[in-house]
Amino acid sequence: MSAAPEPAFDHPPRPLAQRLGAILWPSFFAAGVATMVFFAFVDPLALRDLTFPELEISRGLGYTIGFFMFWACTASSSLFTWILLRPASRFNKPLPKD
Repeated sequence: MSAAPEPAFDHPPRPLAQRLGAILWPSFFAAGVATMVFFAFVDPLALRDLTFPELEISRGLGYTIGFFMFWACTASSSLFTWILLRPASRFNKPLPKD
């Protein structure tokens, strides 16, 4: 059985700032849109009364918490996409011969 041929060109790794920007920047916009749509129909104070009535959370803090929750969800989605799109040539190396 012959070994797989080496690829002619492999893309160099991207800088950390570029990788983080590719994950966090689009997810920031998606979280902003999700926050606007969600809170167009749901009042943060009504949501607080249904979930944690003993906590004193203002409407502004409810919007802030909601935005960061949406941002965490969309950032995890972007991160998963980035993981799936990494070039296989970096990870499919042949095992060393004994």
